[in-house]
Amino acid sequence: MKHNLAQDLEQCALPSALEMMGERWSFLILRGALSGIRHFEEFQSTLGIARNILANRLARLVEHGILVREPMQCDRRKVEYRLTQKGEELAPAMIALRQWGERWGCGGPACQVLADKRDGKPIRTIAIQAHDGRTLDLSDLVWLCTDEVTPMAQEPAAAA
Repeated sequence: MKHNLAQDLEQCALPSALEMMGERWSFLILRGALSGIRHFEEFQSTLGIARNILANRLARLVEHGILVREPMQCDRRKVEYRLTQKGEELAPAMIALRQWGERWGCGGPACQVLADKRDGKPIRTIAIQAHDGRTLDLSDLVWLCTDEVTPMAQEPAAAA
């Protein structure tokens, strides 16, 4: 079946994902949440963001299911913001953007390096990988429509 590129691009999830995240402050809030920041005051003091903008961006991230707003266990009058699974799954994209920025000199040298908790070794550069783990370049990629995709073989069921 022949597909129209313009129509296919209209159905792309990237614009919707970018709209959901918003703009720079939302990404910085997400970076803070990925680093363990949970409270409004911590976000505000760490990011230096105006309180009204922070409140707006936190509400937007909660509305889109990226963060959840919950009463604190120790003091139910206070709230904390926690990443949902949807928010946690943004980590690879955030790490890839940071690594790209570091490589192309989009900021000063990083004073902290993201490392494996188990052995303290820096993580690898985020890469596009094939289903079998091979690293792919852009020249290795092709867009296929869902009706053209060959499913991966199912793993045989374990013997009972």
